[in-house]
Amino acid sequence: MLIRVGFSADPDDAFMFWGLASGSVDRRGFEFEPVTEDIQTLNEWAVEGRLEVTAISLATYPLVQDRYVLLPHGASMGAGYGPVVVAREPLTLDALRQEEIVIPGSLTTAYLVLRMALGEDVRVRPLPFDRILDEVASGAARAGLVIHEGQLTYGDEGLVKCLDLGEWWLLETGLPLPLGVNVIRRDLGDDALHELSGVLRASIDAALEHRTEALDYALAFGRGLDDRRGDRFIDMYVNELTQDYGAEGRQAVRELLARAEASGVYEAPVRVEFVE
Repeated sequence: MLIRVGFSADPDDAFMFWGLASGSVDRRGFEFEPVTEDIQTLNEWAVEGRLEVTAISLATYPLVQDRYVLLPHGASMGAGYGPVVVAREPLTLDALRQEEIVIPGSLTTAYLVLRMALGEDVRVRPLPFDRILDEVASGAARAGLVIHEGQLTYGDEGLVKCLDLGEWWLLETGLPLPLGVNVIRRDLGDDALHELSGVLRASIDAALEHRTEALDYALAFGRGLDDRRGDRFIDMYVNELTQDYGAEGRQAVRELLARAEASGVYEAPVRVEFVE
């Protein structure tokens, strides 16, 4: 059976796929095809049900919950750090509320949490995530919401951090901030769901066990990341919560989606379900 695996064009997703890419894990009879796209595109594709397995923003999951179920691993979750709002000069939260902020997509978790932090009326303009730093540095935008490796490289563009959404969320809830999740299509059937979950978990474990080789592979997806910052980025987003959400990770997922649901973001009731 061919399984197309969508992952975003950033080092942590690539790192997790290394076990499959290198042939280091038992594929259990499945054939895997990697599909690399920006996270907003993967979110839109998930709404269509295009891929069998895909990384998506947690904020998108309630929109696809009838078609996909959460895998219990593969999350990008930061404890006290996360997407950052950057500008050419320091801006207070009140000042940010008066500005248009370029964002990496309306379906991203980063945008969802930005609205929680600054209010529903925050003015935004979507832009591909890899263009946001240039947009702010050039003056075409006053502020930008940065994800992926931009969280470590914004200073190279002469920009400063105005708001770290992971810090804000930790102070609000005491929980890590769940950003990206991996989901699998329900119509594959229960047996395939469990088998595939085991293979994909093994790929993450293999990457962590062969960190140097996996990091070399992942850095090809890290724009502007040297070895030191690449290693730091992997530490940030591939950790024990990536291997398994655990009780804390699952609580964080439910808390974030419950708050979004209570604020009227989703039309249908949110159901949080994992492959067990």
